[in-house]
Amino acid sequence: MKKILLLSILLGFYGTLVAQPKQKFSAYLFTYFTGGKGGEAIRFALSDDGYHFHALNNNQPVLNSADISATGGVRDPHIMRAADGKTFYMVATDMNTEKFGWGPDSSMVLLKSTDLVHWTSKTIDITKTFKKFDGVNRVWAPQTIYDPKVKKYMIYWSMRFGEEADKIYYAYANKDFTDLETEPKQLFFKPDGGACIDGDIVYQDKKYYLFFKTEGSGAGIKIAVSDKLTSGYVLRDQYVQQTKDPVEGAGTFKLNDGSGYILMYDMYTQGKYQFTRTTDLENFKLIDDEVSMDFHPRHGTVMPITAKEAELLKAKWGTPEK
Repeated sequence: MKKILLLSILLGFYGTLVAQPKQKFSAYLFTYFTGGKGGEAIRFALSDDGYHFHALNNNQPVLNSADISATGGVRDPHIMRAADGKTFYMVATDMNTEKFGWGPDSSMVLLKSTDLVHWTSKTIDITKTFKKFDGVNRVWAPQTIYDPKVKKYMIYWSMRFGEEADKIYYAYANKDFTDLETEPKQLFFKPDGGACIDGDIVYQDKKYYLFFKTEGSGAGIKIAVSDKLTSGYVLRDQYVQQTKDPVEGAGTFKLNDGSGYILMYDMYTQGKYQFTRTTDLENFKLIDDEVSMDFHPRHGTVMPITAKEAELLKAKWGTPEK
């Protein structure tokens, strides 16, 4: 009887392993906006190797900003795969500079999908959701990360009250990813009290690396490191961009072949993107000569995807190859 019971347990365990195979990522999805007239909308591009990207849908929006936002425009899209491996979350700044200029902006857009093609969305106005924050005039560049300790999705973004310095805050999304269920709290405390925006968190070797753009004291990217997701970030007080021009919108993604990470960012005064590669999230090498794109992105993010997911995107929005 004991042997039969042990065999049943082993078979059940093996069946669980078979039912949940590890996904093999062989492509990359770049989600971005372009700026300019009609540019504040979500666009997609694909790559097989993380270096050569081709726009889908002829570099036209894959979602209508008027349908998903309060202002009719979205910027700074961030996309991620959920812990279940089959759900996708995307967040973006609800912002339309064509109609309303540079603010005030108090909302973010939360989107959810199970196939990367069909998305549901919800707009969250921080000033209306939380009375404590009714003086906020900037809610910019949200991103999402899974918190394994509380088993919830944490959204973090930069926020400003009046003329104060921009600071990075965080809150947890509800189960349906349609609202924030906790009051925003400050995530990072810059030692000089200066402004910081465009947060991008990477988890590696049991540490969290927070990339962010400094504001008011140099327009560049620095990193703060912590062994906890929501506190304890210690600043590495050095810039990591490989240019003297102003940059913003750090986006970091892991290469599928395990050779390291790519850190990309928007050289917004030059109208171009720059790519760097790192193996230790400390030293970054310029690799622009290895990268090609048939579009001109603004602040966006890249997510590894499977071959099947890439084919589904091509079937919907056409082959990305010219």
